[in-house]
Amino acid sequence: MQIRVVSEQPWSVSADLLAVPVLAGEPEAADAAVLAELDRRLGGAIAEYRRFGEVADTPFRRVLLRGQDLAAAWVLAAGAGAAGDFDALAAYRFAASIERRLAGTAATRLAIWLPRSFLGRPGLDAADLAMLVARGVVEGEYDPASLYRNDYHDAPPRLDELVLVAPGADVAALQAAAERGVTIGEGARIARDLANRASNDVSPEVLADAATDLARANGLSIDVIGPERAAEMGMGMFMAVGRGSDNPPRLIVLRNGRDGALDAQGRLLGLVGKGVTFDSGGISIKPADRMEEMKMDKTGACTVIAAIVTAHRLAPDLPLLALAPAVENMPGPHSTRPGDIVRALNGKTVEVQNTDAEGRLILGDALTYAERLGATHLVDVATLTGAVERAFGKQVTGAFGTPQSWFDAVAAAGARQAERYWQIPLVDEYVRDMESWYADLQNSGPADGSLVKSGLFLREFRTRPWAHLDIGGSAYLRKEMAWAPRGATGVTHATLVQLALEGVAQG
Repeated sequence: MQIRVVSEQPWSVSADLLAVPVLAGEPEAADAAVLAELDRRLGGAIAEYRRFGEVADTPFRRVLLRGQDLAAAWVLAAGAGAAGDFDALAAYRFAASIERRLAGTAATRLAIWLPRSFLGRPGLDAADLAMLVARGVVEGEYDPASLYRNDYHDAPPRLDELVLVAPGADVAALQAAAERGVTIGEGARIARDLANRASNDVSPEVLADAATDLARANGLSIDVIGPERAAEMGMGMFMAVGRGSDNPPRLIVLRNGRDGALDAQGRLLGLVGKGVTFDSGGISIKPADRMEEMKMDKTGACTVIAAIVTAHRLAPDLPLLALAPAVENMPGPHSTRPGDIVRALNGKTVEVQNTDAEGRLILGDALTYAERLGATHLVDVATLTGAVERAFGKQVTGAFGTPQSWFDAVAAAGARQAERYWQIPLVDEYVRDMESWYADLQNSGPADGSLVKSGLFLREFRTRPWAHLDIGGSAYLRKEMAWAPRGATGVTHATLVQLALEGVAQG
């Protein structure tokens, strides 16, 4: 898709469709004049529809109008809410919802007017607005129904051109930001495609093959560690999870930049993602209800694989690591049993109380290995718990981190990319609940405080600044939203890319 930023007036921009945001309240003077001229050229249709109630300033209320005396063939008047509430998240969702409204149409050229009141808002500068709008449109194109269906025709159209119309803006700065947004959006589609693929289509080996193809296509180095080598290295927790499956585990290690290099902030950022390609729960088998969703338990791995690809495309020499421990958790004659004792890569022994608390086992060994590869700062992403969804639903990601300054840096990167996090405390008193008679700790304990305990367990396997993003709720949607389809959301991908790019030298 070609992206252009222009400083023309919106009525003079040629496109299949021009999107016009409708805000609550009286617009600023400059915007009021533009709106008035647009409405005049539309024969007063926006004002009439607004009086009738068909066009409302409520987000995601939209009406399609014939272009009439405009260069665009069609106009979409789209509610954008109150001006004071139009933040980064609103900008991203506004753009994505416009693209999704075009599902089933023949549109190939989309223009979006960015009113002057949108540019340079407190907490959302013009460049970030352009980035988020471009990213939102690209991610809005995505529809997983096309993965396995050749006859699906109701997906949003793949655009040839997106034009951001910003009269009076710094076109060069917004152009660069919008191009960055397109690249981040394309990376999120990689993560979503991998996450949405069925478990009989993506085993640990197939995920490793997909990562290898992406690495070769993008100039990344890759090391895929099979079960024999992992066992020799002492990855007892990682190996414990995949024993019951005929599909052997793989630890996927991707690197960008040269060995030993640090970024401009003196970091080697290590991204670690949980890659359970299907999670039956193992011997501690899950209930049948919604077990089909457990193909999504690989989403963290898909996200970090996509993030390092995206970061490379934006900063080819940036030092960065991504580790994706990939396993299938199944019951079988060789499965790990409740009560088994395993030894982690860092030497600690763990009593496996619950084989369905498997994500923390594979992540623990991967975090240790990331540090051995030189990672100075760590972020792991995982569909780790159901408790996080019960606490925060689908719209917020629960997160842990230490020290506080590192968590704050991760959360700030998320805020800039319109991704929401809620910090969960690491309550040291709960560590006692994970004590074992036979080992250093157990992987599960009493149900109270289970969300906190999941973070406390992972903390035992890192020594560097670390953040844990639990996407157990936010990784996928069960119903279509105005801005997104059902299925994988790509959440945290943009955060990880933003965090990595902050290590690029400026100037």
